[in-house]
This record gives sequence, C-alpha cells and structure tokens, in this order.
Amino acid sequence: MTTSPATGDEQSDGANGRRRRAASVMVPITILKSAVDEGAVCMDGTPPAYHLDPGSGAGNKSWIGKLEGGAWCSSVRTCRLTKGTGRGSSDHMTKEIPFTGIMSSSAAANPDFYNWNRVKIRYYDGGSFAGDTYNKDSGTYLRGQRIWNAAVRHLLSIGMASADQLQRPCLPVDQLLLTGCSSGGLAVILHCDEFRAFFPSPGTTVKCLADAGLYLDAVDVSGGRSLRSYFRDIVATQGAAKNLPPACTARLDATSCFLPQNIIDDIKTPIFLLNTAYDFIQIVLSLMRFLQDFRNQMVASVKRFSSSKRNGLFINSCFAHCQSELPGTWNNAAGGSPAIQNKVIAKSVGDWYFSRAEVKAIDCPYTCDNTCDDII
Repeated sequence: MTTSPATGDEQSDGANGRRRRAASVMVPITILKSAVDEGAVCMDGTPPAYHLDPGSGAGNKSWIGKLEGGAWCSSVRTCRLTKGTGRGSSDHMTKEIPFTGIMSSSAAANPDFYNWNRVKIRYYDGGSFAGDTYNKDSGTYLRGQRIWNAAVRHLLSIGMASADQLQRPCLPVDQLLLTGCSSGGLAVILHCDEFRAFFPSPGTTVKCLADAGLYLDAVDVSGGRSLRSYFRDIVATQGAAKNLPPACTARLDATSCFLPQNIIDDIKTPIFLLNTAYDFIQIVLSLMRFLQDFRNQMVASVKRFSSSKRNGLFINSCFAHCQSELPGTWNNAAGGSPAIQNKVIAKSVGDWYFSRAEVKAIDCPYTCDNTCDDII
C-alpha cells in the first residue's frame, strides 16, 4: 500500500494520528508548518519537514531521531545556489524516502531498532543545524538551530516526550538515540547534550551516534589547513558562533568549536563515533585546494598551445589516466564516456583529426562533471 505525503504538523491516519506501513513502503514527508511562526524555516522561507515511521510493540515508546546530512554552504553565493534545491527548500524535497540501515523496519536487517519510532529531520540550512541568521541581499534564511529546536519540541508534543521517565513515572523507562551521518553526524556531536536536556530524568536512556562526523583539523597535502578555512567560512556565513557548545567556546574560538576533535571530550551524554580512518569526503576536502591549483597550472600550461588552430584539446576533470584505451572512456555513444559540453572523447578526437570541427575543450573544475568514469 502506498501512502501519500502528509501536510500540516503531523501525519494523521486513524485515531492515534500515526501510520503503520510495511517495511518496503516509502515513508512520507510531514511539513512542519507551525515552525514558521518561530522563524524556523528553510533557506527559501518554506517550512521544515521530517519523515516519521511509528514504532510498535516493545519499541512503541523508544525513539531514534536522525539528523539528515548533505554538505554545507560556506558563502552567500553557495547558500543562494542551494536555496532553490532540495537542500534548501521543502518545496523541492523528495516527498517520500526509504528508511534503510539503522532506520529500517526490517527485524532481520535492523534487529535492535526496527520497531522503534524512527524519525528523520530533513536538512535545509547547510550549517549542521547550527546557524541562525538571514541574508537580506540574497533573501536566504540560515536557521538550522531554530529548525532543530522546533522539530524536537514538535516531536515531544506528538509522543517523544513519553520516553522520558519524568513525563510518565509509573511506566518503564525507554530509550532515545540521536543519530546522523556526515554533516548530520557533526550536528549530532554539536547537539548531543542539548538533546539530552530535553529529557531531564536521569533514569531515561539517551545516547548519540555520530556517523562520519569526525571532521579533523588536519594539515593537508599543500601544508595548509583547508578544512579549518572552510569551516571558518561556514561558521561566519551561518552566524553559528552563538550556538556552538559553550564548554568549547569558553576556551577556544568559534571555528575551533565547529571542529569535533575540540568538542567530543566535553560531551556529557554517551556518544558513539562511527568513522573510517580513510574518510573519503574528508580526504577530498583536504585535497581540493591542491587539486584545483594543479588543474589551474595544467590549464595555464596549454594556453599558448591552444591558440594554434592545428592543435586540439580535451582536458576533463576526471580522476583517470589513459582515456583512449578503455571502453568506459572511449565510446562514441551518448553517455558512453566522459564528455565536455555533451561531446565525448572519441567524437572530439575524430572531429579534430578529420577537421570536422575545432576542438579546444577544457572542463569546469571538479566536481562539476557528472560524466566521469574515474579509472586510475
């Protein structure tokens, strides 16, 4: 059975205002219209949203809250570009999503948490739910902290509060887990103790799981600290300094307190860090400045060469080496190989050789090319 997206402040189907659905059914969106009155809005001013799959049986009073990830915006320009997408507007957000992994309702795949209330708070602010500002020139709201507060308070009002022992002292204590991945994992680290504070009873089990959120202030291959520089721009653009953990800001600057390694030792709530020591995204972020400088040098080196009409160029932004030998990179079919302005490598070389067209193709900087078949 397929369910339609919910609107208003909660999903309503039956007397208890919740839906039960089979494990394979998509989980519909819930638009949190009441949050607008608190200024808790997406980048474009639309209401925030979440997806809720209710618990059952023994898990009926236990909750998993997941903070969605999805990168950051670190300048007025990048936030403005994000505003009209599903990362900045609930109008453009996918209306139904599958719950997988720790959010799955399959007992076989997720035996410990499958029957809990599982809710995913969507990511609309580009600041790990920590920003609180408004850019008048671009009309962009960066209100992640307000979205966080409004979403949790709303979830408390529709049932999450029942997990706290002080709210139901005669009933058994149940559990809550706050989780998130990537920028959502960083958000968990930033908000873990805040989440605990919503449930004041010491007998209520509240824990956090941060997946791929341990972003490091590490020296990159160019000898700089590109991630620190990037995070400094995020904190400034988002107006996040006032919302960062006070135990950290009492001793360090705001940028340092957006970096998990400076926060985790002071978190009082039990937290589990799930990370790979070779985190692909962090490696790419740390390499990015070096990679762009390398690209710029290559492009500059062929400037004089490209002025000759007899010469040809196809310099793409893929991670590859030797692109004329493999079917994945030498294929004349549309979509069959890397392309620049919709012209693939084989066609470009043929047009140059047979003088059918002048070919001086230089790709936009990484990561804009979605035609790459990255083979090294």
